[in-house]
Amino acid sequence: MHDEQQRPEHGPLSGFTVGVTAARRADELGALLQRRGATVVHAPALRIVPLADDGELLTATKELVDDAPDVVVATTAIGFRGWVEAADGWGLGEELLARLRSVELLARGPKVKGAVRAQGLTEEWSPSSESMAEVLDRLLEEGVDGRRIAVQLHGEPLPGFVESLRAAGAEVVLVPVYRWMPPEDIGPVDRLLDAALTRGLDAITFTSAPAAASLLSRAEERGLRAEFLATLHHDVLPACVGPVTALPLQALGIDTVQPERFRLGPLVQLLCQELPGRARVLPVAGHQVEIRGHAVLVDGSLRPVPPAGMSLLRALARRPGWVVARAELLRALPGSGRDEHAVETAMARLRTALGAPKLIQTVVKRGYRLALDPAADAKYADA
Repeated sequence: MHDEQQRPEHGPLSGFTVGVTAARRADELGALLQRRGATVVHAPALRIVPLADDGELLTATKELVDDAPDVVVATTAIGFRGWVEAADGWGLGEELLARLRSVELLARGPKVKGAVRAQGLTEEWSPSSESMAEVLDRLLEEGVDGRRIAVQLHGEPLPGFVESLRAAGAEVVLVPVYRWMPPEDIGPVDRLLDAALTRGLDAITFTSAPAAASLLSRAEERGLRAEFLATLHHDVLPACVGPVTALPLQALGIDTVQPERFRLGPLVQLLCQELPGRARVLPVAGHQVEIRGHAVLVDGSLRPVPPAGMSLLRALARRPGWVVARAELLRALPGSGRDEHAVETAMARLRTALGAPKLIQTVVKRGYRLALDPAADAKYADA
């Protein structure tokens, strides 16, 4: 019993809501987030489909079997496996593998390296960073003028990669295995956008550049792009698995956070540091109050709070210790009308949810204030 009391009753992400845009490995990412207490909103921003017409892939495969390239770049494990499986289906599997044994084979990171070795092949080189920029740097350092380089694509062409090789004099053969397509059901994406715009999300995770581009594209279609970008600037943390994934956001001036190792685990660990670090912590009426996305920690105890209550609490916390008028609090309530009674109702529910009624004081005929501890008053008076 004592052990239970000593263990925290919540995870580092408890009280936070995180959007997941991934199509692949979404369940894995969602489970990692939920295990740490997060509420997860899943909205695959795209789907990966095999080429509707395999003719393009067949042509590229025959071309490489008949005329050996100098270098083959394998970019994704699923794409590389898909290519070999498709070649097997056309009776070209052995010829393709024989050809790949005879060329300089580069694998973009450990997962791709595993897929390459599973086919009995050995890569010439693989960056530890999984960065296509590092692959590009190596090729350009070696010199690519006059060399024939085959690039296994996964979805959209890689930003700048092919262009840089061609500009340096390489002949580039594209091997398109899959295409990125918009999701069949756009409803979850729209709900994710709406949640972001109403502060119903604390972070959005991106694990591929096309997913980021797709979400931005949908926001633009709905006439919400400027509003969505402002939300990513101020309220909702965009977390990307790596720098390539972040490119569509960075091109629009959005700063993102990225883990040092481009994996799902480190991405979740990064959120475990970043989101609690962004939470407001205040000494109120003898208690420590930490304001999270949809919950509040009162002396380390997690208290879920309804959306209306969170809106009121944020409005009070913007000027802790100061009286906030009912009219201003009414404006802060989502979808509220003109009846200030709505503020009283939401405030009563907020106090109940917090479990410590004295945290918020009623100032008769004026409004409400957070009962900031006297020692903290000076700190926030000038804020």
